[in-house]
Amino acid sequence: MAVNHCIFPLVFLLLVVGSFGRPLYPLPSKYKYNRGSKQPLQTSRPYNIAHRGSNGEIPEETTPAYMRAIEEGTDFIETDILSSKDGVLICFHDVILDLTTDVAEHKQFANRKRTYEVQGFNVTGFFTVDFTLKELKSLRVKQRYSFRDQQYNGKFSIITFEGFIEIALDAPRVVGIYPEIKNPVFINQHVKWPHGKKFEDIFVETLQKYGYKGSYMSKDWLKQPAFIQSFAPTSLLHISNLTDLPKILLIDDITMPTQDTNQSYWEITSDSYFDYIKDYVVGIGPWKDTVVPVVNNYLQVPTDLVARAHAHNLQVHPYTFRNENQFLHLDFHQDPYAEFDFWINQIGIDGLFTDFTGCLHNFQEFTSYKGGDDRSASKLLHEIAKLVFSYKKV
Repeated sequence: MAVNHCIFPLVFLLLVVGSFGRPLYPLPSKYKYNRGSKQPLQTSRPYNIAHRGSNGEIPEETTPAYMRAIEEGTDFIETDILSSKDGVLICFHDVILDLTTDVAEHKQFANRKRTYEVQGFNVTGFFTVDFTLKELKSLRVKQRYSFRDQQYNGKFSIITFEGFIEIALDAPRVVGIYPEIKNPVFINQHVKWPHGKKFEDIFVETLQKYGYKGSYMSKDWLKQPAFIQSFAPTSLLHISNLTDLPKILLIDDITMPTQDTNQSYWEITSDSYFDYIKDYVVGIGPWKDTVVPVVNNYLQVPTDLVARAHAHNLQVHPYTFRNENQFLHLDFHQDPYAEFDFWINQIGIDGLFTDFTGCLHNFQEFTSYKGGDDRSASKLLHEIAKLVFSYKKV
């Protein structure tokens, strides 16, 4: 049996007492920490991006998942933004509620199942856009993957975008946010806001309400860091006219066209397109198997995507890093640290979306240069490993 390098006692997880659904953490307390005296965001190494919170441990996009990620040392908490029927922005990944909530157990909603076209495919289920915020709040979230901890199923509710922002602002140190404009074409088709406003307009207004502004690495940005991400190029272009916050163009599998412009993977990763988008985005967020192709679960020769993006002054934040054996390519021998080392030190990426933010944080802490020697801690660890391996062979 492989040893999991990242399992530590979850001392923060106390017994749940009181009423059903009570969270493990207190709710955000309206910025109890003085924002002026917080430890600043680290910018000296690749960003640790908590993908939907620490969702390897706790159901995704919930208050406890985000607070756990902050406790574990994340730089940014990441979320997907959708909308309720009554136009309230929520943190939820899928356009349907079926996979990660108990909606099917609520008999009063049995007649809400619909079939809509989403990104060119007919999808059937219970859609967020057919439920008011109050109705969505009555649902309880569950773990997406059956092989992950199921003990928190039914204990947490869907949160709003504003609630998510308050979690970051309430942290004892500077923690950035990394929200995604999710399925904007679909949302704009099914939800209407007053005065002809679009999903993207409401999204930016929410960020501005909480003081998020400033270009990448500016004084304002460092106080309240945020990246805006989307698979939809026209959404990012629209948003670039509303805010100077840094934006990331997400890139799907090579077989998937863009959501709104129907452009191919090859077009949006071309040098000419990079020349175009660098005027309104600071980077790309590709699926990691497009950066380093995989055949039969083994890595192939890396593409030149990272090098070309960097040549155009674009950051690269690939997704998604997961610790479970079924997600680790065989080259890494069931060792997530080996995967982090490969992507950070060989491929040279600028940030990582991970479901296990604590594990990535520990790796970066263990391998950070501490001074006093011309060799990094990571090199020393590799040398120690070689010595141990040699000893075992004898």
